[in-house]
Amino acid sequence: MLKHVGKHNDRKIVLLYRQVPNEDHMCLLIYSDLLPRMMHDEIMKTLESPSGQAAESFADALWRNIMADGRNTLEVLHRESKIKKVPTNQVVMTPTMKSNVRLDELNSILNEMAQGQDAVRRMAELDAELGVGNGKRKRDPREVGAPVNTRSTPAVVNQHAVMTDEVLAAQRIEQAEKMRASAQQLMAEAERLINEATSFDPSLKPKTTKANAKKKPVKAD
Repeated sequence: MLKHVGKHNDRKIVLLYRQVPNEDHMCLLIYSDLLPRMMHDEIMKTLESPSGQAAESFADALWRNIMADGRNTLEVLHRESKIKKVPTNQVVMTPTMKSNVRLDELNSILNEMAQGQDAVRRMAELDAELGVGNGKRKRDPREVGAPVNTRSTPAVVNQHAVMTDEVLAAQRIEQAEKMRASAQQLMAEAERLINEATSFDPSLKPKTTKANAKKKPVKAD
């Protein structure tokens, strides 16, 4: 199977663009059998390459290709007036020797597929924003008989719509308690590691100095 190849009026063609912007019924192509030998071989080499077959529009692959003389392939085709604009319903694509499809029909199929993929992608993005559970989109509750587009606002939103000083203070205390608990766990782990190390080598036991010795509490007068 070979993409981007077909026929127009019984002439072999290489399709550059399936559709012309603002002229969906027209396409851009080149007649491969009318190209100079060197240019023909260069283009067919690019066409059969992985990048040429992966390109949605073959013109993109030609734009990235540089000919042996250092010139850009697509620019050469344009400057030498090798690119032709013809109606899509006159072009027959021949991906294999035994299969063919008219370009306007192929465009309709590919465009519908692209629209479907865009719809699926947009739906996935919407589901990601709203949250998805068990493969089903979460729906906001509504009263019986209420219009479908009338949605009640969850109580959680109302609760935190206005952040009061009391709410902020409670959050700070909760955060401080979590930090304190984490610090205590780290100190306990550090003490355990020190004891484990000194059991292997007692000389590593930290020495008590005046600087780190516990000071006796001073009695108030």
